[in-house]
Amino acid sequence: MKKLAILFLTLCSLSGFALAERLPVLASPDNYRLTLAPDFSKDEFEGDETLQVRVLKPTFTITLNAVDIEFKKVAIVSAGKEQPARVTLAKDKETATLTVAKELPVGAASIHILYSGILNDQLRGFYLSKAGGRKYAVTQFEATDARRAFPSFDEPTYKATFDIRAVVDKGDLAISNAAVVSDTPGPGSAKHTVKFATSPKMSSYLVALAVGDFKYIEGTADDIPIRVWATPGKEEMGRFALASAEQCMKYYDGYFGIKYPFKKLDLIALPDFAAGAMENTGAITFRDQDLLLDEKQAPTSAKKEIAGVVAHEMAHQWFGDLVTMAWWDDIWLNEGFATWMSSKPIAAWKPEWNLNLEDVRDAGDALALDSLQNTRPIHQSAETPAQIQELFDGIAYTKAAAVLRMLESYLGDESFRAGVNAYLRSHAYGNATQSDFWNALAASSSKPVDRIMPTFVDQPGVPMVSVTSTCDSGQSKVTLRQHRYYVDKALWASPTSELWEIPVLLKGASGATQWELLTLTQHTFEVPQCSSWIFANGNAEGYYRAKYDSAIFEQLASDAEKNLSPAERIVLVRDAWAAVRAGQQPIGDFLKLANALASDRNSIVASQVDRQLDYIGEYLVAESDRAQYQAWVRKLLRPVFNEVGWQASPGEDENGKELRAYVLYTLGYTGGDAEVLGKARELAQKALDTPAAVDASIIETIFRLAAVNGDPGFYDQIMEHLKSTNGAPQQYYRYLASLAWFSNPALLRRTLEYAMSPDVRTQDKLILISRVLRNPKGEKLAWSFVQSQWPQISKVMGGYNTGELIESTGSFCDPGLRTDVRAFFIQHTVPDAERSFRQAQETAGNCIDLRANQAPALASWLGTHGSASGASR
Repeated sequence: MKKLAILFLTLCSLSGFALAERLPVLASPDNYRLTLAPDFSKDEFEGDETLQVRVLKPTFTITLNAVDIEFKKVAIVSAGKEQPARVTLAKDKETATLTVAKELPVGAASIHILYSGILNDQLRGFYLSKAGGRKYAVTQFEATDARRAFPSFDEPTYKATFDIRAVVDKGDLAISNAAVVSDTPGPGSAKHTVKFATSPKMSSYLVALAVGDFKYIEGTADDIPIRVWATPGKEEMGRFALASAEQCMKYYDGYFGIKYPFKKLDLIALPDFAAGAMENTGAITFRDQDLLLDEKQAPTSAKKEIAGVVAHEMAHQWFGDLVTMAWWDDIWLNEGFATWMSSKPIAAWKPEWNLNLEDVRDAGDALALDSLQNTRPIHQSAETPAQIQELFDGIAYTKAAAVLRMLESYLGDESFRAGVNAYLRSHAYGNATQSDFWNALAASSSKPVDRIMPTFVDQPGVPMVSVTSTCDSGQSKVTLRQHRYYVDKALWASPTSELWEIPVLLKGASGATQWELLTLTQHTFEVPQCSSWIFANGNAEGYYRAKYDSAIFEQLASDAEKNLSPAERIVLVRDAWAAVRAGQQPIGDFLKLANALASDRNSIVASQVDRQLDYIGEYLVAESDRAQYQAWVRKLLRPVFNEVGWQASPGEDENGKELRAYVLYTLGYTGGDAEVLGKARELAQKALDTPAAVDASIIETIFRLAAVNGDPGFYDQIMEHLKSTNGAPQQYYRYLASLAWFSNPALLRRTLEYAMSPDVRTQDKLILISRVLRNPKGEKLAWSFVQSQWPQISKVMGGYNTGELIESTGSFCDPGLRTDVRAFFIQHTVPDAERSFRQAQETAGNCIDLRANQAPALASWLGTHGSASGASR
């Protein structure tokens, strides 16, 4: 396996080799005066652009970024003289070099360009969207696609102001970053021209324009007008998003000490959108499912999703828009900050949602990715558009947020906040680097942030902190040892070069806590009083894994609900599973912990346990042991299911509703509970007839369970509702997702064929195929389909529409499939997802190894405990 991985890494590295793509430093923009005129009859647009620039050194050339732009006329004015410019395109570098006959002197100059472009169907640049029989022209420029709409200095460091005009059809309107200052008839009787105020200084990737017959609702917060826009008939479904935005505006204004820096805020739901949302300055764009819902029928999970996305994108108005990273290698300064910040305003608004526990659980996803050999550091060099696109991953978002959460806990909330606000004030309307950030925090806290952060940001991986404790003279001597954690146990044999400076919050049996900074490979700390156990991640905010000697683990596991907070119990479960994954702890110990937590009624703790039980059932259990494992799972979960039942009781809190959904799923899917599966099918039928008749908190779960044994008749009903629904986006996507969860191969083939049909939007095609790839009943069928349809599938890929399909192959816990996938993608490289593919191959390999190593032990444990478990949750 090691030789194969090295060979594969070499091949992928060679295929991804590219020269630097940055523009030559010859000029810098101050202002863009830009007119865009979409023509829906031709699916094209005309552009008229004047750039005010500063020439930085004498030159005959100025190079801009441009893709799929047809230049018609270019002239440069400098020192009062106008010269025509010759345009030389470099398609591989996505640039256009403008050359003049007489050298341009240092100083002010203007570039005037008349050009045309394509309203493409790739969901990036200036592209075409459709809904209700109407066309829309909308933009998505991050990371490197502003160049598809206008020739530009398309790099984040080149901030400028923008004066934008849109020439649009009479029945349409236009929305952009700044407010409308005029709307005049013409040119011609069928058009009108919308002029926007001068924007603040911003990077080109933050420019936005949306054209169509949008409708809006509006509100206000702290004197800032806020509008939610949607296609006609859907605008009222933006009420919850509007309330979320008003809450976030007030919270952020208070937290940052800098009032919202732009004069208005538009939130725009788009029918076709590759990403979840985009933080364009003052004009945030969303997939409609991430902005719109029917409040009466939507589950809390949908409300959490929308509130979280709104909070994330609004946080970007400060982190990313007001202060922008100098280059894409620091994208975590945008995405990590926004992810870290997004739960704060919503938690203040909806404390019953327990978002702090979801933050802890979600950090586990980053730890899982970071436990691979093919992970990357948070700060990662990138030059080409493909390399830049790959930076938008779980490391930039979730790991960065988790590291920030750890640092905030170590410094204290107010010291951390003071540093953040100083950083924002110092770099407002400009650019910043990671050292700017941690220097500000070091100054505000007087703690060694500038030593701690580089160890988590500049090197890859996650540390494991091994914990032993002895009693000596009335004190606990706690020895901590750090080592890079790998899922692949073979990698533990070699010493690692990584060394972290880790803030560790130790917690003893008395409940007292103390901070220690682990800066060495091994160090012993003294803790007052002798403690029967030591927990090494107090408050559950540390970005590391902890491994305990057997005595401490037994103590922690035996009475975790009493001694540890819900967040700490989540961490205990994920760390125990990580030890199993790495071959450092037998699987029986994890199952004993699951038994010990059987009475835990916290929904997020239960979900952490249940997702591992699902994994074991899906990948590790031999068919000969499946009935015994299912019986054990049913015995573990039946008591809690009998307690919560199918319907929410009057006044039931959100924890109870979520607990029901998690337990139902694992009991039905992993435990194979016949009653649950049968009732789910009955309720799904009821929901198809009358959606409001079924408890919203379990509706997603029952559709997934109903599909497991679903027949062609049920499939046809879902398909009929899918094609006819015109309600909330959540209903449409519930039906669409259900098509991937069936077990019948003939029905899954229909799903795959449907995914590539014109009836499914480009943004959803690969997601639907990916879900079938992740379905153990459909993985081989789906992989065969991907290979046979690759010419069509590859055309859909690009930008944010790339990674998920390739990542899904990481669920192939089958040596033959894994080898087949490797061979295919060596022949069919995808530059935007090279790292994702290496990670998927490694993940699949780790699963194969885990099954080989733990399946016999699992069978033995089940033979001893499977029918005798006294568990009752």
